[in-house]
This record gives sequence, structure tokens and C-alpha cells, in this order.
Amino acid sequence: MKTRTITAIIAMAIFLPIVIYGGIPVLLLSYLLAIVALKEVLNMQRIKLYSLPGLISTAALCLIMSPARSRIVESDYQVPFLIIISLILLSHTVISKNRFSFVDAAFCMLAVAYVAIGFMYFYETRHHGLHYLLFALLVVWLTDTGAYIFGRLFGKRKLWPEISPNKTIEGFIGGIASSTIVAIVFALNYEMPLGLVPLIFVTWLFSIAGQLGDLVESALKRNFGVKDSGTLLPGHGGILDRFDSLIFVLPLINIFLINFQS
Repeated sequence: MKTRTITAIIAMAIFLPIVIYGGIPVLLLSYLLAIVALKEVLNMQRIKLYSLPGLISTAALCLIMSPARSRIVESDYQVPFLIIISLILLSHTVISKNRFSFVDAAFCMLAVAYVAIGFMYFYETRHHGLHYLLFALLVVWLTDTGAYIFGRLFGKRKLWPEISPNKTIEGFIGGIASSTIVAIVFALNYEMPLGLVPLIFVTWLFSIAGQLGDLVESALKRNFGVKDSGTLLPGHGGILDRFDSLIFVLPLINIFLINFQS
């Protein structure tokens, strides 16, 4: 518990000032977190980040995450570049004499999509306003806290024991209910694109997505027989362990909330 607490304090001391400042520092932080998360996913398949497939996957990650306004890569060229990257990965199955297989190539591309989309929207959400990113973080935090408390107090029926044995249906519902607090606080204190009632409904959607994101990462780790995605954060696991819910929540916030801005 002491190690976990110290890690959290240090991480927040680094993370919060960057998020509050915004701009290029957040973009660079997004890239850094995404590359580390990609490394964690590829390691599960025993693909090294510094191998040819790992470097190609990192290039694809950076292409997907490149915001159009940054002019790092013009959006018109992103799809052709990604097609070329896919063909290179598939060609590598021949060059490696199938030591790097078709399944490995598919795993790399899906890992890139899984990680890049979430962390791309980490930057995009902050770009649209600090309150949107705080909203996402608090939805995830209140959902996790509510699910834990309700699960401990009332949990009897297992939610998905084959994937995450400790999660319960009662905790799942409690997490959704707890996220309502975030919707009410933000509706009363910030200029949100939706009124209170619709904001509550979409917040429940985000809460469900966050819990699903956590289950997806649990299924991934269980499939590969690992406890944590990494060891970068002592007491917390890896970057993916900390951002698995946000990877699902942030795109939906952009689709169902930010896009409703006038």
C-alpha cells in the first residue's frame, strides 16, 4: 500500500501540471504514454518494441496519433502510409520464414489501433478544454470507486468470472450510479454541451464503456497469462493498467459530448 501511494503521488505530481498546461506538452505526453502502452501489449505476444515489427508498429502508432493541426503528417497521407505499413508487416512474415506469422502481423495492427485511438483522444480531449479531460478522469475514478465500494458491500453475483473473478453485477451497477455525481457537478459548474438529464444518460454510457475497457484489458492479460501489463508504476502495474478505461471513454466523450458543442 505504501509503494502504491508513493507511486500515485509522484505520478500525479508529473501528470497534473502537464495536463493543466496543455498544448505541446500534452501531445508529447500522449505519445510517450502510447508508446509505452504499445510496448506492454507487444510484449504479451513476445514482440520486442525494438524489433522490426515493433518499430513499424510504433511508426503506425505515431501516424494515427498525429493531429492534423500539428502538420506532423498531412491527414491525406495517413491512410496510404498505414496501408504500406500493413504490407510491410505482411511481407515480413515471408522474410522471417513465418517466425513472424500472419497472426503476429494482425496482432501488431490491432494493438496499434487499440492504443493509438485512446491516446490520440487523450490529446484531442484536452485540446477542446481542460474540463472535458477532467470530466473523463472523474467519470473513470468515480466509476472505479463506486464499483469497488458497492461490490464490497453488496456484491453477490459475479459479473464475468472467466475474465475478472472479483467483479460483481452489483459493483457494475454501483459504478454507473456513482458516475452520476460527475454529471451533476459538471452540469452545474461548467458550460456543457448537454443539459443535466441528457448529460446523466451519456455519463452512464461512458461509465459502462470504462468498465468494459477494464474488462477488455483483463481479458487480454488473462489470455496471455500475465498479472499486470507492465512494471513501470510500482504497485499499479503498467501504463495500460492505468489507462484501460480511458481508452474506451475518451473516444465516446468526443463523439457524444464534444461534437455537440455549438
